Amino acid sequence: MKITLKIESERLEDYLAADAIVDHDHPLIRETADSLSPTGGTEADVIRSMFHFVRDEIAHTVDAADSRVTLMASEVLRERVGLCYAKAHLLAALLRSQGIPAGFCYQRIGVLHGLNAVYLSGPDRWIRLDPRGNKNGADAHFPFIRASQPEDERLAWTLDPSKGEIDFPTVYTAPSSAVVETLSSAKPGPAWYEGILPHAP
Repeated sequence: MKITLKIESERLEDYLAADAIVDHDHPLIRETADSLSPTGGTEADVIRSMFHFVRDEIAHTVDAADSRVTLMASEVLRERVGLCYAKAHLLAALLRSQGIPAGFCYQRIGVLHGLNAVYLSGPDRWIRLDPRGNKNGADAHFPFIRASQPEDERLAWTLDPSKGEIDFPTVYTAPSSAVVETLSSAKPGPAWYEGILPHAP
């Protein structure tokens, strides 16, 4: 069931800010975002291009059995790997670099799962996108955007409330402090993420 999103800030500019994690002022982010923006494309075309890039070209740490820990958007882009949170940091940075407001959303699926929400200026509404990567049962797609009616979300997972799975409705302006603290203190190595991931934003 689709939830009603709640924005953390009424100021769209708060969803365009650069910081230490969403470092879209980094040259690599700027260069990549510019190259991914289709010439003459619509806003939806730009968002779709960046979503597909992060979903498909940036490996998910678990899927790849990768021992590296990434956190900052530019780091995720440079290393081409990250957990769902890190991939969401990169997608937000790419979008923000092009003036497209993007925020952070979370679900609890055993542990906390990170994804994005992006603001569409044409229909003036937020939609969620899940750039996790379609492996190990995940099946996220870009929604068909229509001006006159809401989109059908195509997120990676269908939640099961009977198992305690939760959709957190807030669209945050910055990554969860719990996520940042966890990734900042994690030590690289095989399955480094096991037993340390947060359960709430």
